[in-house]
This record gives sequence, structure tokens and C-alpha cells, in this order.
Amino acid sequence: MKKTIGLLLLPLLFFACADDASGDAEKARNVSQYTIEQFVDNKQIFGGSFFPDEQSMLVTSNQTGILNAFRMALPGGELTPLTHSDSTSILGVSVFPEDNRFMVSKDVGGDGNEISHLFIVEEDGSMQDIIKSPEARGGLFRWASDSKSFFYTSTERDPRYADVYKMSLDGYQSEMVYKNDEGMDLTAISDDEKFYALVRAITTSTNDMFLYDVEKGERLQLSPENSKYSYNPQFFDHKGEYLYYLTNEGGEFNYLNRYKLADGSTEKVHEYSWDIMLAYESYQGRYQIIGINEDGHTAVKIFDMEKGGKEVLFPTELNGQISGISVSRSEKLMRFNVSNAKSPSNMYLYNMESGKLSQLTRTLNPEIKEDDLVEGKVIRYPSFDGLDIPAIYYKPHQASASNQVPALVWVHGGPGGQSRIGYSGLIQYLVNHGYAVLAVNNRGSSGYGKTFYEMDNRNHGEADLDDCVWGKKFLASQAGIDSSKIGIIGGSYGGYMTMAAMAFRPKEFQVGVDIFGVTNWLRTLRSTPPWWASFRDALFEEMGDPYSEDSVRLYNISPLFHADKIQNPIMVLQGANDPRVLQPESDEMVEAARKNNVPVEYVLFEDEGHGFQKKENQIKGYSKILEFLDEYLK
Repeated sequence: MKKTIGLLLLPLLFFACADDASGDAEKARNVSQYTIEQFVDNKQIFGGSFFPDEQSMLVTSNQTGILNAFRMALPGGELTPLTHSDSTSILGVSVFPEDNRFMVSKDVGGDGNEISHLFIVEEDGSMQDIIKSPEARGGLFRWASDSKSFFYTSTERDPRYADVYKMSLDGYQSEMVYKNDEGMDLTAISDDEKFYALVRAITTSTNDMFLYDVEKGERLQLSPENSKYSYNPQFFDHKGEYLYYLTNEGGEFNYLNRYKLADGSTEKVHEYSWDIMLAYESYQGRYQIIGINEDGHTAVKIFDMEKGGKEVLFPTELNGQISGISVSRSEKLMRFNVSNAKSPSNMYLYNMESGKLSQLTRTLNPEIKEDDLVEGKVIRYPSFDGLDIPAIYYKPHQASASNQVPALVWVHGGPGGQSRIGYSGLIQYLVNHGYAVLAVNNRGSSGYGKTFYEMDNRNHGEADLDDCVWGKKFLASQAGIDSSKIGIIGGSYGGYMTMAAMAFRPKEFQVGVDIFGVTNWLRTLRSTPPWWASFRDALFEEMGDPYSEDSVRLYNISPLFHADKIQNPIMVLQGANDPRVLQPESDEMVEAARKNNVPVEYVLFEDEGHGFQKKENQIKGYSKILEFLDEYLK
């Protein structure tokens, strides 16, 4: 599932090599500095569901300042608004197979509260919510193969579990086709609707997989009893012969396997020395597509099944990693995104018959020169115990031995997330203004092997925190870095690591920026949203059960209860609608830290959740972060 751990025996030599590899040998130069308004003015365009005539697509964009649904012309890329919200984000989901109706999703009762509903938008623009209960969540599961109905999920019956319903396109009559009363989530449906694939979480890294025969009403466990591996069903093939699934059974990395429905035999299809992250089949089954998590970026492979599985080669002029691939129903067109650290994701259209490639979007603000931005470099550094820690290093162009700059250790969310090569407006904004950033993938991060992923289980805030401290030591060893001016920043679980560093390693980092981070594990784990029920036990298995004797350890690793140890300035950003990290958690953390007479900045957004989507809030939040760093770090 993830990369095998390696030990580094020559840390001093590694630091010297990393210094050159990360760009310190390059000549320093000055660049234009851009405002946060200029960075936020980059366009965000994603999604891409083809309308039936394949002359346009349904996409989502924030060009109005908030996410709305648009029709994108093909191949020109011109956008026409389809929704006009100025308060709540609306995401385009999918177009109906045979007419111009489409679906969108939006949160009800407050942007960012994650109580999302699925809406049908009629051709006259009227909109109807198919999730009737305001407290329930729901979304599109998949289209039926006959194009006359679709499957969707809803928690209306039981807020803990998502049932699956089938709704006809004519009259919108629905019926429940899968009742989830055991915490087994439906993950795939065969085209003939005779078989379902189900999963049940055991831990955050292991689960059971089942095959449900609809006609017989029988459920067969496909994963071994007491398995220690993960199983992730991806799709039933178009011919109805196989169930394709990802697993790391017997090894470290996810590979693509298939189960033959006729006789129960299994066969390995694709395997690499990295995780396969995703796999799917185009509408008529001609193309199979896989995505590989290759050392912090996604490599995509496409196979033409009509040509014996021959790999389809992408145009060589593309610069960046490919993601978000979708093939039209005719299988003549393919849309996908290309991104790199210096440019937000751009959308492309590829004609599979003619081989013509069209760039549909140019999302980087034309006022910003791409050469002024910084490409992230994948590096590795040794931690306190010699463990090899992957990271992505962003070094300002102006940094040099004679012009040292302050730096930040950046910690991703999770637990179990991963910092990856790709565009981050906040990172580029900070680097452009003279801050080096090291985005660490501490032990417990995904993408580097099952063993590495499980190394922080019941060990959070300890060894993984020391990985961040040793990331600081790596930064301090770099010629262009002022070793006396290094801070730490992160969101969600990364926000927890930030506050843990400030409370439990109070002398290591000069400042800390906590973006909606956990500070009280007892409250967070006891107040998980009801729709996390099928995953809650697995989360408790990794973090600890707050209703058991584990509560002692959870108390001990919660920064809120150790705020008296904080010595250096901190900043906290929080969304009032956040259902994962509740606002009182940040309120109490700020109040406790202020008792130490250290500078504490608190930025609260009344209309955001676990992440800031509105441009005006991004401008306010990101500019406040830079102001805070300029005052207390630079």
C-alpha cells in the first residue's frame, strides 16, 4: 500500500546532497511579489460531465467569488453560468444521459457544514432537492446502465449510515435498493444490477470486502477472516465477468486485482512499486484507467481493452501530473486536468480518434509570472531514529547564503494524509513573500507503504511530532535558511501537530499557525458527525477510544490541556460551521493560550466549515497569516 521504509546512515552527507538537490546551488534572484488578491484571482475550474451532444460540459468554477455550476463550450472553453448563488457554494455533479437536465450539490443549513444534498436542475432552471430531510446527507452514486435511472445515497432513514436508492428519470420515483443497517458501505454495482460490492472498516488501514448476490440475497466475504490488509472495490467490468478491486494483501502497496464472478478465482492485473490510488472503466468498457501515487504525484495510465489492453500514450507536451480523467459516453473524448506546483490545475480535452489536444482553461492569473513561482522538490531527511522522511521543499528564488530567509514546516491533514506535488495558493503566496516551506510527510502519512502508514497508530503527537522537529533541523541546515526563524503551520490534523509542537516542543518553533486544527482529542472523538458511524470504530482503533482508559493518553496529547507550556506566538483560524473540529475547540484553545501572555491571533469565519471556499475569506485569512508571520517570524 505504501513505500517500504529505509534507514539513512549518513545524515550529514544527506543534508549536503539535499542542499544541492533542492536548489540551493542555483543562483538566487529577485522576483516580483504579488498580493493575496492576485493569488486568489487564479481561477478554480474542476469537474467535467459531458452534455449528451458532447459539445459542452458541466463544470464548477469560483470565478464569481463562490463556487457555482457552469456550462463549458467544447473545445473553446467559454463558460456560461448555470447557477447564480452568492452565498452558498454549488458544485456541478453530473449531466443527465439523454437531455440537458443536470445535478448539483450544495450544503444546506450553512456553507461548510457538510450536510450536502443532491439537487436536480430542470431545463428551465428550476431546482428540486431529492433529499427530503434537512438533517440527512446524500449524493449521486452512479448512473444505471440503461440511462433511465440513477442510484443515490441518503442518510434519511438512519443518520449514521448511507442507504442506496434508485430513482427513475421519468417522474422521479425512488426505491431503496440497499439498506445499510450494519455499517457496510456499498461501493460498486454491476451493470446488470445483480451484484453489489460492500466494505466494512476494521481499522483505518484494514477492512473486509463482501460480494452481495441480489437475486439470491446472499453475502459472500471475499477478504480473508481476520485480514490485516485493505480491500477497495473499484468497479464491475462492463461485460459482467469481474469485480476489480485494489488491495495490498501480501505486501506494502495497493495493486489492482480482479475477482471472477463465475468461479471465484482471482488474478493480479496491475502492480507497481507505489500505490495504485484509483481505477475505473469507461462507459462502454473500452478503456480502463488507473492512477498511481508515485512519490507525491499522480501518474496515470490508460489501457485500450479493444486492443488487448495496450497502453494509450498521452501527448508528450504536457507538463505536470494528470488527474480527474473522464471519458465521454461515446468514448471519443477525454477530459483531464494537468497541474504542477507553479500552476493551478488546467483542464484539457483530448480527441481519442483524431489525437487532437485542446487546452480548455488558463487558470493562473495573467498578472502572475509563472517563473516567479517555485517548483516543489521532493527530498528526504532522517528523523530522530534514522527513519527516512519524505518531504516537498519550496525554496524562495531570492534565498541564498548571503540572503537567508525564514522558513515554515508545513504539516498536512489527516491523520493519514499526504503532502503532494501540486499547486497551493497559500504555499506559493508565502514562498513568493520570502518564506521557505518544507511540506513534511511524517510517519503515518499515506503513499509510502502500509508499514509507514501504520507507524503513528496510538503514537500521535509523539514520534510523528518529532518527525516535524527534525524537518526543522533539515531546514536549519540549508544555506539559504535563517535557522533562528523557523515556524510551523498546518490545517486539520496538521493544525493539531502545529499546536502540539507549540505546547510539547515549546522551544523548537518561533511561531505556529493552526488552521482549524484539533486541540482536544476527547471532544473531537466524542463529537464525530453521525455519518462517520461506519468509520468511527476504525478511527478509535487508530487514535484511541475516548470512552475507555485511552482517554488518559488522549488527554495527555491534547494541546488544550497543556496550553500553559506555550511560549511563542500562535495564530488560529476557524470556520464556525466546521462539523469536524467544532468552533468551541478553537475558542477554548485561544482563551487558554492568551493566559500565558503570548501573542495570540484568532480569525473566525462565520460562513465557512472545514476549509475556506469563498474568495473574500481566503483573502482575509491568507493575508492575516502573512501579516502574523511578518510581525513575529520575519
